[in-house]
Amino acid sequence: MQRNKAWLQKAMYWPQYVNKVEDTFQTIQGNYMLHHRGYAKMFMILLEGELVGVVSFNQIEPTNKAGYIGYWLDEQHQGQGILSSALQTMITHYAQNGEVRRFVIKCIVTNEASNRVAQRNGFTLEGRLKEAEYLNGQFHDQHIYGRIIDPDNA
Repeated sequence: MQRNKAWLQKAMYWPQYVNKVEDTFQTIQGNYMLHHRGYAKMFMILLEGELVGVVSFNQIEPTNKAGYIGYWLDEQHQGQGILSSALQTMITHYAQNGEVRRFVIKCIVTNEASNRVAQRNGFTLEGRLKEAEYLNGQFHDQHIYGRIIDPDNA
């Protein structure tokens, strides 16, 4: 993560708070707790034993069976289909189990790579949220993408 910190900060707020190993461990510990309570899920993307990214449900709404997806991928591994493969695996698993039927991705309008991930993976642009994300000292519009998968057809 540290190797990609400057690059990740262009599109996400949290890298600025990860400055030392202890920060990473605290983040992992918090995510572990949320994971086991079912409110969020975080999966590491490993390539030849190296952490190259993460795909996650940043929030799960059990009643609505909705999952809000987040992801990041090492800059050197962009454009190889790695993230799409991990995303499809996660979506398929949760759709087949009936835990999530509505998958949501929100990303800054100017984050072209993240928008392309949503578009390539069967998500439909549902709208634009005005000044919905504060990042690097200013508010940014977000695109909101949705994909609904009926568990019987997953």
